[in-house]
Parts: sequence; C-alpha cells; structure tokens
Amino acid sequence: MSYPKLLDIHNATVYRDTKKIFDGFSLSVEQGQSTAIIGPNGAGKSTLLKLLSRELYPVVNDDSHVKILGMERPVLWELREKIGLVSADLQQGFVPEVSGLGVVVSGLHNSIGLFHYQDVTESQVDRGRQVLADLGIENLANRPFRQMSTGQQRRCLLGRALIHNPDHLILDEPTSGLDLNATYHYLNTIRQLLQQEKTILLATHHIHEIPPEIKRVVFIQSGEVVADGNKEEMLTDRWMSQLFELPLSVTESNGFYQVLPA
Repeated sequence: MSYPKLLDIHNATVYRDTKKIFDGFSLSVEQGQSTAIIGPNGAGKSTLLKLLSRELYPVVNDDSHVKILGMERPVLWELREKIGLVSADLQQGFVPEVSGLGVVVSGLHNSIGLFHYQDVTESQVDRGRQVLADLGIENLANRPFRQMSTGQQRRCLLGRALIHNPDHLILDEPTSGLDLNATYHYLNTIRQLLQQEKTILLATHHIHEIPPEIKRVVFIQSGEVVADGNKEEMLTDRWMSQLFELPLSVTESNGFYQVLPA
C-alpha cells in the first residue's frame, strides 16, 4: 500500500507580503522520512514551513501544486490534528497569562491561549495533564507562560503540538535561545519522538540541532534547493562552506555534528 507524501511541492511561486520568496520551487518529503532543512537566515526555511502549516499559500498556477498528505486543499482542522507545529512565531504570539496546562490544551482548540468562550472539557484537561507528564513538565501546569524560561515555554509548546498525538511534527529552529542544558534536554525529547516513528521536519541553521536519527538533509539558499542528500554526504566542510559562503570545518561525534570556522 502506498501512502501520500507528507509534502509535495512542484514549481511553486510564493510571496511574503510583496516579496517573492520562491519562484518555481519544488521539494517532496515522504511520510516517515524525517528531514532537516538547512540554510542561512532569509533562505526560505520559514516560508517552506508556513506553506506546510497553511499560513502561506502559493500563487495559483496550472503547472504547480502544493500537496500536504496528498491534499491540495486540506481541511485545516484535520491537518492540524495530523501535523504538530512548534515555532518562534507561535511562542512570541502566545497569551502571556495562560498556564502551562492551558498552553497544551489550547492545541485542541487551535488557539494561542484559552478564552472564556471556549468549551474546555474535563477529558481535554486530563489529556493535557497526561501530555505534561509524558514530557516530564507537570510542575509547569499552573505556571503562567510569561513566568517560564524560554526552554520551558518551548517544551509546553511541544506539548501543545503533541496533544493530538500527530504522526508528523514541524520544528522551526527548536533550540534557538536555549541554554546548553535546555538545548540537550529538548533534543533528547525530539530523539524519543523520532524513535516512536514520528516524522519530523526540522528547519534550522544550527547543525547541532539535527538528531542522529534524522538522515536526510536539504540545503536551501536564496529560495532554492541547492543540494539534497544523505546527512553524512551533506554535512561536510565543502558543502557547509558553500552554503554559508565562508570557510567552515565540520566535526561529528556520536551522530551529532558541529561547525567551526575553518
């Protein structure tokens, strides 16, 4: 039995405001094919993920398409039950007074907080507490979002993304702004999700964020895919220096990669 691709973009043109980011852009990702999207700031990584989360739409053209799980016009509510999202944009826009439990439960309502007009059921609250427990952050259940560290906020948002138990996760620079302790705790959680056979699409310019379980790497530069292949072949001095346009040296240890000035 064949499954539709998680992402199937063909010849897409995409604008953000009046700026053209993609012009004839194509990329496909199979379900189960966890992939890291790497590129410098402004390369188009976030635009790609916003296409997948339906925050952006391509220019309508007979010779182009953007399909998500085989659908060109998916029902957004159904899509968000199948694909969880964690991004800096979401974090910055969240209601600061909502509790950690409220952050997680808000994923069931597709909102950036919980509000008086929403019908929050006891079963939803129980599900939220279970997700907090699964992530080891039960202590954040009653803490306001604004009183959390960046790492704590990010873990609550991961819980929000996981509350539907989706098969796929979109992570946009997930450890940006975290200290070393929070970074590696978060990466360990991501590794556990990968080992549970979640498909993760990770956008970053920090290669140390790429867990060993992610094998495919796609390089994006100036709105174009410039290289695509196996991680061991891609994360090299030559490719990284070319992508970021300066001499770089890449090292590997226990499946994790790091980049240093050459």
